[in-house]
Amino acid sequence: MWSTTPRPVFRRFVGTVVVGVALAVTSGCTVPIDAVAGISVTSDGHLLGVMMVCGHKIDDAVLYVDSADVDKQVTVGSWTADRPLTLGLATWPLDAPASGWRATKSLAPLTTKTTYALYGGTKDNSWSSSSVSFTLADRDRLTPGKVRYDSISDNGDESAITVSMAEFKTRACQNT
Repeated sequence: MWSTTPRPVFRRFVGTVVVGVALAVTSGCTVPIDAVAGISVTSDGHLLGVMMVCGHKIDDAVLYVDSADVDKQVTVGSWTADRPLTLGLATWPLDAPASGWRATKSLAPLTTKTTYALYGGTKDNSWSSSSVSFTLADRDRLTPGKVRYDSISDNGDESAITVSMAEFKTRACQNT
């Protein structure tokens, strides 16, 4: 039995289906997470970036205004590691020169009632870190040796917690 559908209509239909499937398959792609970002403070109150790399690499970090409105997600600081960070813990001051880091955008003054997020990634978009959101009030509650980060529970719920640096180093990679 022969089809009564004209060939050009059939080709357009098949083409539309192929494009739709390709878009559906690729639209959910994200950079794999294999590190955990956190913040801490120094003994004199300066903000520290904290990054626990769980197995691959991270070579950049960005601090930005955390907003649901993409137009309001302004970068307030960014850094590049001299060498890619690999398995383990790294810390660096966000507001001063740091050994092993280069500020690609010096930290702008942070303001109250603004939520910020610190995030790590790679130049080639092969790996990323989870991000940590915080306000200045959250920063002010930190003490040296404590790390604030977003922990993900076994059921996928995310919540900000503060733990000792040692506990962060032990627990951070458990749910990446």
